[in-house]
Parts: sequence; structure tokens; C-alpha cells
Amino acid sequence: MARKQAKRRKQKTTNRIKMPKIRFGRLLAPLVAVGIVFATYQLSLKMLDREISSLEISGPFQRVTALHIEAAIGDEIAAGFVGADIDRIQELIVALPWIDQARVARRWPSRISITVTEQIPAAVWGDSGLLNTRGELFVSELRHVPAELPRLSGPDSSSSEVATRYLAVREQLIPLGLDVRRVHLDARGSWEMTLGNGVEVRLGRKAVSDRTDLFLGVVADIISGRAKEIEYVDMRYSNGFTIGWKGGSKTPVGDPERAAQKMLAARGTH
Repeated sequence: MARKQAKRRKQKTTNRIKMPKIRFGRLLAPLVAVGIVFATYQLSLKMLDREISSLEISGPFQRVTALHIEAAIGDEIAAGFVGADIDRIQELIVALPWIDQARVARRWPSRISITVTEQIPAAVWGDSGLLNTRGELFVSELRHVPAELPRLSGPDSSSSEVATRYLAVREQLIPLGLDVRRVHLDARGSWEMTLGNGVEVRLGRKAVSDRTDLFLGVVADIISGRAKEIEYVDMRYSNGFTIGWKGGSKTPVGDPERAAQKMLAARGTH
């Protein structure tokens, strides 16, 4: 009897947790509203969308034609004025050889405007590649390589590094009346340059930046006046350099500044 009473008391003291009742109608109404808005948006796009009536393609075309561009973006243009993916169109155009940049815009009601800029070749890379003015390889195989462009070469992954050094050196040589015709980086990391006057400059593997600075600050001045007599300049010394003359003799220079003054003075007497 006592056990039955205890059970009854426990049952009376137990609290029941009631879950809140969620009316299905309250959830359904917002979902329906969102669906109506989405459907209205999609319907509006279809009503506004239309075939692209014309492409306006402009740029200083020398290597690429408007027909090349139209062929590359044909599938995107077929999607219609609204359906066409502008970013994708731009990617497809820039992926074409010789295209550097492209701007694409919609022109209401049904035109697409495209403005392109072609790559400007600054140097030949290896046997038949081309580098632009930023040192980027934009053509890897070219049938007819422009003979007037300088030649840069090195390991496959070094095109940017070689181009950067070439552009930096060339910028400082031009005021001296000199130019660079060739820059080569071999597999061991050794640098060589050939100037426009035929003088070879050997920079080696170590302290290349310091040796380049010495060459530009002192040796280039000497070369600019005696290029016809000089075959090469060897900068691969911890202190100074060696001039190799066309007759076969060599002149080691341990004090570059003094040697420069002496040679410049000798040049003035001729």
C-alpha cells in the first residue's frame, strides 16, 4: 500500500515538458513568398534577355583580328545579352595569343563592347619564345622571330628573372649610348651579357648584383669609348675586373676607379 502511494506522489511531482506547436502555415507563407520573388526575377531576365545584335571590337590590331576574337567567344555570345557571362568572355579573349588586356561591357539594349590591347614584344626567349615589357612569356613558339629583338635565355623557369635583369641593365646603359643584345643564365647560375657593340660581359655566379653595379658604374664608361678594341670584360673577381682586348692581350684592373680615370684621360688625348 505504501509503495503505491509513493508511486502516485512521484507521478504528481514529475514536470512534463511541452514542445511548442509550430503551425505549418507560418513556415509555408515565407517560403511561398521567396519562391514568387525568385520566379519573378527569373521571368524578368528571360523577358529582358535577347539576342546580341552586334559586337563592337576595337584595338590596335596587328597580330590579332576581330574574327579571332569572335570565334573565341562564340559560345558565350550565343547565351544572349543578359545570359552572356562578361567575366568569362574577358577570360577567353585574354587567353588568346598576343592579347594583353581586354575590357568587356554590355551596351543596352543588345550590344557588347570589347576593347583589346595587344602584347608588345620586348625580347626573344630561348629559340622562339617572346617576352613582353613586363618580362612575361606570352608566346612560347613563334615561327618567325623578329631579328631586331634582343635574345634572352636560361632555364625554363627563369624567364622572369632574366628579363628583370635585362630591363634594369638596359635602362642604365642607354644614357651611355650602349645597349644589350643578349643575356644568358646557364644551368649553374652563371650570367653573361653581350652588348650591342659586340663586347661580352662575364658576370659569373657570385655577387652578381655587386658585379653588375661595378660594371654599370665604372666599366660601361670605358667600353663606350673603346668598344672596337675590347672583346670581353670579365667581372668574376672579388676586387676588380679584367679587360680582354681583341689582339689577345688582357689587362687586369685591381683599382677600378683609378683605371677608369686613366683610360678616360687616355681617350681624351686621341
